[in-house]
Amino acid sequence: MDENPGVAKLFAVLAAGEYAAHNRLITESAMAPDVASRIAIGRMAASEMAHFDELAAQLVQRGIDPLAAVVGHLDIFDRYHGTTNPKTWDEVMVKAYVGDGLAADFYRELAGALPAEAQNVVSTVMAETGNSAFARDWVRARVAGRPELRWPLTLWGRRLLGEAITHAQWVLAAEDDVADLLFAGASTDLAAVSRFFDSVTSLHAQRMADLGLG
Repeated sequence: MDENPGVAKLFAVLAAGEYAAHNRLITESAMAPDVASRIAIGRMAASEMAHFDELAAQLVQRGIDPLAAVVGHLDIFDRYHGTTNPKTWDEVMVKAYVGDGLAADFYRELAGALPAEAQNVVSTVMAETGNSAFARDWVRARVAGRPELRWPLTLWGRRLLGEAITHAQWVLAAEDDVADLLFAGASTDLAAVSRFFDSVTSLHAQRMADLGLG
């Protein structure tokens, strides 16, 4: 397939991310307070696996083993989840909503840099699942009923953003082809990268306000 080599590497990174997100949601569902919450988080996990399957199919079309691709990029996502391990169900819900939104934000900010076919694939797998609305509604209700939760959950949301940006920067530093693809050869242009993350940060602030936090 005659295309920018960064496309396949981007798909490999995203596939590892979807796999890691699915596994983490399943693990965190153990903290769910009721059956309805387990079902909701299970639906989010199922969406992540559906996204993984789409990316895996794209990798196969390019002659790349999806398993090898995931194994090769999984460590950075495991480190992200290891540093953002929620201790309460409220933190699980903030992480689920913020994480889903950050993925969509990253896509929207990068869409113009991708070839048309890659845009179509990434728009599907990086879109907000819709199931995250459950997490949003949960957090809103909890903060409305217990205002003392607002500040600690706000700090938690800020930590999630900080860790996401740090780990995304690590990916860009490690994958030159991906950085060149997304920033049109400007991987060494710190100003361009900074503008990108500033925009993501602004969108995150809007999403935190949507949760009743910030």
